[in-house]
Amino acid sequence: MNILVLNCGSSSLKFQIIQTDLEMIEKNADKQLAKGLIERIGSQALVSLQAAGKTAVKHAAPLRDHRAALDHVIKWIISKDAKIPDIQSLADIHAVGHRVVHGAEQFTKSTIITDAVIRGIEDCIDLAPLHNPANLKGIHAARELLGAGIPAVVVFDTSFHSTMPEISFLYAIPYQLYRRHKIRRYGFHGTSHRYVAYRYRQLTGKTREETNVITIHLGNGCSACAIKNGASFDTSMGLSPLEGLVMGTRSGDIDPAVLEFLSHKEGMSMSEIDTLLNKQSGLLGISGLTNDMRDLLEEAKDHQDRRATLAINIFAQRAKKYIGSYLAELNGADALIFTGGIGENAATIRQRICANLEWFGIEIDEQLNNEKVGGKEGEINTHKSRVKVFVIPTNEELLIARDTVRCIVDVPKKS
Repeated sequence: MNILVLNCGSSSLKFQIIQTDLEMIEKNADKQLAKGLIERIGSQALVSLQAAGKTAVKHAAPLRDHRAALDHVIKWIISKDAKIPDIQSLADIHAVGHRVVHGAEQFTKSTIITDAVIRGIEDCIDLAPLHNPANLKGIHAARELLGAGIPAVVVFDTSFHSTMPEISFLYAIPYQLYRRHKIRRYGFHGTSHRYVAYRYRQLTGKTREETNVITIHLGNGCSACAIKNGASFDTSMGLSPLEGLVMGTRSGDIDPAVLEFLSHKEGMSMSEIDTLLNKQSGLLGISGLTNDMRDLLEEAKDHQDRRATLAINIFAQRAKKYIGSYLAELNGADALIFTGGIGENAATIRQRICANLEWFGIEIDEQLNNEKVGGKEGEINTHKSRVKVFVIPTNEELLIARDTVRCIVDVPKKS
């Protein structure tokens, strides 16, 4: 089956076409046929389209909304210029898999899209106002352009974390607020944490029940997850993706009293404070320069820029704190796994996070660490390290495609 995987942001559309079926999943023989990204939807959009084994085609196009962006993608997919293997017409797209950020307690597993499911996703908008509306735009655009007859499946970022116990997901606020409004920790990046835990099992031969690891997804958004017996036991993101680690533009953990203080001192509305914490904080807020870790590392060379150095150090320190707390919760872990754009490529950041963790049994090998960049996976720990340390590039789109197949044929997931 050829699965079109869609991941829609507020002004972006990311896609892959993955060829897979139950037999290919079992053999780990899935194939990526094409991928692409459209950014700045709503104006002169930036488009990058790439068929497997070919150079990416990049251009600009006036795309007013997500429907126009997906229509642009579909026309390229079936064009003679694309030359995508096994794709000649729309009939060769057999199903669509959608990423949706928030499923709340209503959706704890991937599911086939129906009108009732769409209404359920709409009900979760209050919990993810920055994400779910954009995800829904992708669902509606695909239905309109491909027809309601093509099977479509939704995979939720939150579903992997639905196994967390109450001691992990409840906040210490009046319990009736949880009962009334479902205010709790939900966690995000679930598909990424789930994939790297699965890949870890492949690399080590561990069973799901033997998998006790800490996974760290570091990108523009960042989160940590304590995985116990193969299931999410605790995670750093909360009711929204704002809680937890320092991120590109998000503050991560903060004293809630800061909100009232800012309102009083700066005369800011709650909406303005929300924007400040989500879009003007994190690495960008501390450095005053950028949210891009690559640029910050360049600026911080030889301590040339004090605030860039400070932003990097705070970023690493917050991650270290979560690793320590999860080691305590799990009574130790077999492995620490880095993933995400920063986690996979910034050897310096991995080094800073793991520095001075020898007491916990974590030691990384400098040479191995420096070698694991650019999509390379493997161990980076020394032979003395009691805890294995891995770099594993994430592949959320692959799991979305696999879940789409499983939902259509109604079989349980293994990965």
